[in-house]
Amino acid sequence: MKDKFIESVNAGYTCKGDYIVLGGGVLNGESVPGVHVKIPLKTLNRHGLIAGATGTGKTKTLQGLVEALSRKGVPCLLMDIKGDLSGVAASGEPNTKIDERHQKIGVPWLPESFPVEFLTISNEKGARLRATVSEFGPVLFSKILELNDTQGGVVSLVFKYCDDNELPLLDLKDFKKALQFLTNEGKVEIEKEYGRISSASTSTIIRKIIEIEQQGAEVFFGERSFDPDDLTRIDEKGRGYLNIIRLTDIQDKPKLFSTFMLSLLAEIYATFPEEGDVEQPKLAIFIDEAHLIFNEASNALLDQIETIIKLIRSKGVGVFFCTQQPTDVPDSVLAQLGLKIQHSLRAFTAKDRKTIKSVAENYPLSDFYKTEDLLTHLGIGEALVTALSEKGVPTPLVHTLLCAPSSRMDVLTEHEIDDLILTSTLVKKYNEEIDRESAYEMLSEKIASTPEKQSDESSGRKSSKEGKSVIGEAVDSTVGRQVMRTVARELTRGLLGVLGVSSTRRKKSSRWF
Repeated sequence: MKDKFIESVNAGYTCKGDYIVLGGGVLNGESVPGVHVKIPLKTLNRHGLIAGATGTGKTKTLQGLVEALSRKGVPCLLMDIKGDLSGVAASGEPNTKIDERHQKIGVPWLPESFPVEFLTISNEKGARLRATVSEFGPVLFSKILELNDTQGGVVSLVFKYCDDNELPLLDLKDFKKALQFLTNEGKVEIEKEYGRISSASTSTIIRKIIEIEQQGAEVFFGERSFDPDDLTRIDEKGRGYLNIIRLTDIQDKPKLFSTFMLSLLAEIYATFPEEGDVEQPKLAIFIDEAHLIFNEASNALLDQIETIIKLIRSKGVGVFFCTQQPTDVPDSVLAQLGLKIQHSLRAFTAKDRKTIKSVAENYPLSDFYKTEDLLTHLGIGEALVTALSEKGVPTPLVHTLLCAPSSRMDVLTEHEIDDLILTSTLVKKYNEEIDRESAYEMLSEKIASTPEKQSDESSGRKSSKEGKSVIGEAVDSTVGRQVMRTVARELTRGLLGVLGVSSTRRKKSSRWF
């Protein structure tokens, strides 16, 4: 039995190219010398999952995985919801338990720190990530606000008007000012070109913008826009940077988080060149506590994440979800994940037992384990692992004793974080807030210079329907429908046109990831 196990695992995890070692094989509760679980680097753009109950070691597994990737020159982006990933910037402390574990696995352990950049989309410390409203495009912006088709058409008209009149939409106040102008002082002008805008739609859009502003989105929109190439930096030792986005203060702000997630993945897809099959990922993205995304994020994120996961692989980017149960991830997304690392699950209730049975059925059949039983008996730092071989074939399921992280298995102190931020090149580059002249200032000046009699003439043209909602007139009118089709064609942006993102719309003076 043991010899058959060794032969099966070693055959399934043989790698001709470069690889990382996750840990050593375990059979009947005992480590098997000479059996290593090797993950080919060339398959790590096929995405992955790290799952398990609280306290089973998921975060440390994630930590060890990003360390291994960094050593191989693969930069990583880590979304740190709980605030417990900062320790990768400091060396770990040797102890007897780590020595015993690695002696069983048969690989050496050495303390090591890794190159780290702290990023933020809120008020946490770090290099600030921003995007302009223009860079989002009308389709993505409408999806974030969860608008219907009529309201989305109004948003497209605002973008079209601002593009035609060279009015930069940099932040939310620019967009609100443009929308208010086109429904008041600029009403006659917009009706001549595009048809009428429904006041009901305008009110709804304003309310939606206020909603995301209350969750801190005004900090997120603006300049200087983040360049996604800054996520792919390598240090002087050839190690990939670990870019940690500190998200501890936005757990209760799903709108802001979904806004960020959509723009991040879409912009990376739009700006990264096609790579095809690569020897190793260009970037690996790790989303800790991923159930927060799928449980609370907007419908727009849920609708688009499957498409992103399918397409972004060709850019050399791998996306990894870390969550409590595989059932937290929609089946359509779960089916796209090549690497699966399953820690222990708890069976306290009948529902738990049913879930465990369902989880077991998601893994390859094994001649060596009763998967359903083993899922509840895995120790801390142990997991069931299956991946893709270099030929894209699922590897055998292996009970794995995982390698311990080489960096600190605890968080940095505030003083240590401050020291890293003080020397950060990205903080120096992105934390200067820029407020150049944009739509808000230009339209305010235009309103101030408009003759008073022009306003009076505009008032005289009001119809007898004044005060009532002209719902959908911009879309229902013949001119409106024609304009909508024209605008729609202009907004088709590459393979991800549904997201409203274009790889050609960016300007060197205003970049975003």
